[in-house]
Amino acid sequence: MSYLIAVLPDRIQAEAAYTALEKDHIPLEQVSILGRGYKSADEFGLINPSQPAQKQVRLLATWLLPFGFMLGYGFDLVIKVSLFPWIGNAFVSHLLGGALGVFFAALGSFFVGGGVGLLVGGGDVLAYRNRLNAGQYLIVVRGSETLIQQSIPILQQFDLETLQGYTESSS
Repeated sequence: MSYLIAVLPDRIQAEAAYTALEKDHIPLEQVSILGRGYKSADEFGLINPSQPAQKQVRLLATWLLPFGFMLGYGFDLVIKVSLFPWIGNAFVSHLLGGALGVFFAALGSFFVGGGVGLLVGGGDVLAYRNRLNAGQYLIVVRGSETLIQQSIPILQQFDLETLQGYTESSS
């Protein structure tokens, strides 16, 4: 399935573009308007990219933190070299080794689970959400590549902020 997303500055332009698509016989069940008074990003399915990333980080942390503790504790126990000679107590030294294992497991779950995406940003979906929050409107045409190609010249007649096409992978 292919998508064509047009960003329009106001409601009047969005409604005019929708009407133009209707006049040129684009099936209206394939066209959506997103913005104030129409579908929201959540209703349409523009998932906030931070939600899956947070879920993945938590899931990885659930599994990695206990293993990190066990491996850190075990490493300090097995190497027979005092990592923390200033402590003097072997058991406390093993516990600190376990704490270091937890720390590195937490770092691993953050980086592997998508935590960097939480800090840096979420790509186009986040940009579209920001545009909706700024009061702009989106026209989304879903369908075959032929339908998308038919819709492009119709939408280009309007005062578009951006016009972007996407193809959903089948896997």
